[in-house]
Amino acid sequence: MAERPDPPAAWVDRIDAVLDALPECTRVPAWTGTSWKVGAATVAHVFGGEDQLIRLVVRAEPDEVMALQHLGPPYFKASWGTNVVGIVLDEATDWDEVAELLTDSYCVQAPTHLADAVERPAARLHP
Repeated sequence: MAERPDPPAAWVDRIDAVLDALPECTRVPAWTGTSWKVGAATVAHVFGGEDQLIRLVVRAEPDEVMALQHLGPPYFKASWGTNVVGIVLDEATDWDEVAELLTDSYCVQAPTHLADAVERPAARLHP
């Protein structure tokens, strides 16, 4: 079985900078990589795969999941959960897009009173 690489610390820090600014969102160690939670709900998980690719999985509204899934790489629909979507991170990653995905994921997972306090990115469904 191949080893799973650790996500680059700079990438974890970029994700953390977005999520740490959101109410009651905490960084926690995961079975592999790093996760962020609001309460018991996972907002994001970044990890290295046995294929040596680094992935970030988040939660999204159903229409956003479908839009991202249809875009194809670097986006993918996770094999678990109906609202789980991911992006393969690499040197060409659009970190502004990642910040929007993270904020949306937080708002999907957080209790309403916390999510309502967050300025959410405008609807940006992809063509």
